[in-house]
Amino acid sequence: MKEDRFYLRHFLYCIQRIEADTGDGVEWLENDSGRGGPNLQILAESSRRLSDALKSSWTQVEWGRIAAFRNVLVHDYLGLDMERIGVVTQQDVPDLKQAVELMLRELTR
Repeated sequence: MKEDRFYLRHFLYCIQRIEADTGDGVEWLENDSGRGGPNLQILAESSRRLSDALKSSWTQVEWGRIAAFRNVLVHDYLGLDMERIGVVTQQDVPDLKQAVELMLRELTR
């Protein structure tokens, strides 16, 4: 579980960076299509490092979709749908943040 805590803390770090990069809403998409991307990629990559036990106990988090999103970010970077990236950063990431904070609380009990 120690490794899970490490990666979950790393998740929160990436989320903080994403929030800082995209804090003005989706307007950042018009000016800098790369902002938020590297941290999204690192966050998604970290999800692959979490234990199967943790992921199976947190089925409300769509781990498979996170991993698939990482593949899109890495392999289809020229074809990214920036509107979808905006939805991810403004809706999905905050939901994930709440879940990660709960996971960390449970793991530190």
